[in-house]
Amino acid sequence: MLEVGVGMVYSGELLGYKLIGLRQAIDSLELEFAQTAADFARTNEYDEQGSTSPIDWIRHSCHMTSTTAAACLAVGKNLERLPESVQAMKGGEVGFAHLTVMARTMNAIPDRFQEGRLLEQARESSPGKFHHICRHFRHAADPQGYAAEQAEQVENRSLHLSMWEDGSYLLNGYLDAVGGAAVRTALEPLARRSGEDDTRELDRRLADALVELAEGSMPRAQIQVTSSVETLLGLAGAPAAEMDFALPISSKTVERFACESGVTRVLLGSESTVIDVGRCKRTVSGPARRALDARDGHCRWPGCDRPAKWSAAHHVVHWIHGGSTDLSNLILLCHRHHWMVHEGRWQIVRSGDGRMLTIPPTTTFGQLARGPD
Repeated sequence: MLEVGVGMVYSGELLGYKLIGLRQAIDSLELEFAQTAADFARTNEYDEQGSTSPIDWIRHSCHMTSTTAAACLAVGKNLERLPESVQAMKGGEVGFAHLTVMARTMNAIPDRFQEGRLLEQARESSPGKFHHICRHFRHAADPQGYAAEQAEQVENRSLHLSMWEDGSYLLNGYLDAVGGAAVRTALEPLARRSGEDDTRELDRRLADALVELAEGSMPRAQIQVTSSVETLLGLAGAPAAEMDFALPISSKTVERFACESGVTRVLLGSESTVIDVGRCKRTVSGPARRALDARDGHCRWPGCDRPAKWSAAHHVVHWIHGGSTDLSNLILLCHRHHWMVHEGRWQIVRSGDGRMLTIPPTTTFGQLARGPD
């Protein structure tokens, strides 16, 4: 028994029911707020008050974060297109958080959205798990769009280093989902406490881990990627792949990882049966890697001189598609140009005289293919 308030005693069971009721009431208010936010966004009031957007006005005036304000607005604008989900929320089958994920998924793939199918998953999943499910659904429905979204995140990468008067540095930046997960995967093992006497806080341990990684005193981190055979082959309708500390990743990212070391694969067959666990590549190491380094010397992308130690062994014809690991099918590509060949959709081919030729992605109306810096 637990005493709450003056003269009021509730059992744990009653408190649980009370929490459920309060949450449903809050969700109902969230729904009303979302509808009102969408109505407000159709007016010019935010502009007249000097805000740059409805989201900016809501963030400031309603004391919310930009992410939360944007989520409410996304739901409000799509209420008429989500009748089954709204009804399920009013009935307590799902929460407003599920509705937010549903609305964002609809915005991403409006022509291929399947409310009924996703609602079944929402009823059985927490909001966090449902978000994961919807990412897989988006990849299956539009793998090119999914990969393009990841590519845009990479283009937005930034890192700013400011040196203070005493020589210390201030770091500030942005990493894409895959890049951030790779950094986290590399840092976490190094950031563990080193014993009972290790009293460093997590922030300090992460900073120490970053320096240790940069100094090269530890072996390269092992990243685990879980993929279906269909995803590995890039077949239409395949789900995304799973990666430690990341949202589901595109098949093109898996293809690039399959060239590089430091990646362990878990390959799934039908009905999610594990059919293979091992290295997600044909190993290029020892004498073969030394021969490749000696032949190429540096990244073979025209005009790039990144050294061999900063480059990956790229298969001209990928081993997923039958390419061999013979020296004649390998070239060195630095991380950036390796990414451009896979996720960036550039092609690299060897001419008859042995030169490497780069072919930019196909241009679409209104857009220009982006070349290397």
